[in-house]
Amino acid sequence: MDNFAHSSVRDRILAVVLRKAAWITGPAGASAPMTSFGGDVMYPMLKPALRRAWRGRNTVQFGVTPAHAVALGPVDIATGSFLELLDGTRGLPLLHEEAHALGLSGHHVRLLLDRLTEAGLLDDPRAAGPEADVLRRRAEVMSRQRPDVASLSVVRPEPGGGLRRMAARREMRVQVRGAGRVGASIASVLSGAGVGRVEVLDGGRAELWDVAPGGLPPAAVGERRDVAAGRLVRRSAPGPGPRSRAGGTGPPGDLSGPGRRGSRAEPGTVAPRADRGVDRAGSGGEPPLSLIVVAPRDGLAVYAPPVDTAAPWIASGTPHLYAGVIEATGVVGPLVLPGGTGCAGCLELRRADRDPQWPRMLAQWRSGRRGAVPACDLALATAVAGLAAAHALAFLDGDLPATTGSRWEAALPLLDWRSEPVGPHVDCSCGAAGAADRDRASTRAQPQDTMAG
Repeated sequence: MDNFAHSSVRDRILAVVLRKAAWITGPAGASAPMTSFGGDVMYPMLKPALRRAWRGRNTVQFGVTPAHAVALGPVDIATGSFLELLDGTRGLPLLHEEAHALGLSGHHVRLLLDRLTEAGLLDDPRAAGPEADVLRRRAEVMSRQRPDVASLSVVRPEPGGGLRRMAARREMRVQVRGAGRVGASIASVLSGAGVGRVEVLDGGRAELWDVAPGGLPPAAVGERRDVAAGRLVRRSAPGPGPRSRAGGTGPPGDLSGPGRRGSRAEPGTVAPRADRGVDRAGSGGEPPLSLIVVAPRDGLAVYAPPVDTAAPWIASGTPHLYAGVIEATGVVGPLVLPGGTGCAGCLELRRADRDPQWPRMLAQWRSGRRGAVPACDLALATAVAGLAAAHALAFLDGDLPATTGSRWEAALPLLDWRSEPVGPHVDCSCGAAGAADRDRASTRAQPQDTMAG
């Protein structure tokens, strides 16, 4: 690498070449680079989750995969030495002192830090706010979630973004409907990934065929499915649940009693029978439902979800994600954003448009005789649960995963995942198609029956 004698020359040629645009997205959705290093409280650290390698004499690449790789160059010897100092142990004043000893100007250091931040390469181990400070003080919880925080630091470009999102997960409430091979595994993963409140709803008692690695254990056979799943989720959680936000009765399963402020909510609690509607707004100091994951043991209810079951979720504006296995096909999606994407009703109407006999067959399947044990390949169910949990977490973290308005299917034995859009239907009452689309649809000529058929 060339070592430039004059900092002014070095400042002019310093550039960041991005394979992927890395910008900071604010609450309003606007994107802007983070370039504020005026304070002295930051302890910059190159994100350790991104592996480094030199592409040549003066270009360093951060990250391996194309989705996250960023190349920085040209980099001279002094700048390369300065990069080694970005390990989170030095504040900005000390970094400027050591940079000066390397012959780097203050302007060059500020420019470099700004560019690294724009590219999403800088972290700050002491940032992320008071909620993250609570996590830092819980050493065992942090040790369990360190790999998750590292992964979040890759996809959240701002310094401290990974830990900030992990802290935000603790305040979220998710409901999983179904405690079979797919549903119980999803609930377990969500709890283990740091979601603070995971409720599991299902009926009946666990059978031997409900048992799955990562799901209900053999010891749960004979227990109520929802109770066994709640115990599974509590065991999967990295630590105790977050405190209730208000006084009064705690969240479902909280035995602290009424009137006790700061009571702890156990992850994986089971809602009482009276509370099993859509509690979108939350109660007793609980946060509102962030997401419902629909993973019934009967895969037909995922492949062709009943419209009346989803109606309360549409009315309350509750996002919901479908996941399950039917016969030898795994299904993940759609993620329904009420009023914005296609819903169960849209899916049913579109299928009827393509196949006029679909409603007739669906009625027979729903009312016909069912086998004692539905087909559900264990490996396929595990793959579906993992993919569904990952999509749910992406949504909870503020992104729109590929299942938004779309469903993914894979059939044994080839397991070639394919996506199918689930667009809004103009005749669906969910309103996602929009008034303009419905007006245009009303002007279309209706097909007429003829003697020719």
